[in-house]
Amino acid sequence: MGKQVTLQSEQVSQLEPDVCRVEQFDVQNQIIASARRSQLEEATAHFTVDVPTCICLNLEDLKCFEVVEHQYEQWGVIFQNSIAIQPSNPAFPTKLGSTALMGSPKGGFLEATFLQPVNWVSASVTSSQRLVLSAYDRDRQLLCQSILPSANLANSDSSLSPNILLSVAAKNIHSITFCAFDGQFTIDEFRFCL
Repeated sequence: MGKQVTLQSEQVSQLEPDVCRVEQFDVQNQIIASARRSQLEEATAHFTVDVPTCICLNLEDLKCFEVVEHQYEQWGVIFQNSIAIQPSNPAFPTKLGSTALMGSPKGGFLEATFLQPVNWVSASVTSSQRLVLSAYDRDRQLLCQSILPSANLANSDSSLSPNILLSVAAKNIHSITFCAFDGQFTIDEFRFCL
């Protein structure tokens, strides 16, 4: 089993110290979300919202090189500048299955917008450069960030393993961005909690 590294999030200086805290949600009420529409009714019929409900996207339903935008809209998230890939470069291994998301056509950038505010977002990331995960409120004001300080490609001399979990936690997250300046990255195990 791979080594898990916990990265501290960096707080925005004008925010309260506890506004941006990375924490592990008690994921008792998790749904594996398919890109197929029929699964939504099946899944939502079997849970109650008395603990945080977390959605983990099943990327295996996506075709390689499929532009990913509205496939998970029924689950509450819309992507911009995203494509599904099955990495052929061994430096970018997937964590689960064979499919990951990558920023495209603009490399090094990917955005997700939530149809209702969420409180926690995470993904396993592999990047060729420093990567910043930023969370924003409804007015596009920065809530908090979590940073992968350097590249974590497989089979490299990086001290960081590929597929490191990055997460942000704050009240009323309306959108998030992944940004690796002049770099490429993949994300897997994309998860968010209401």
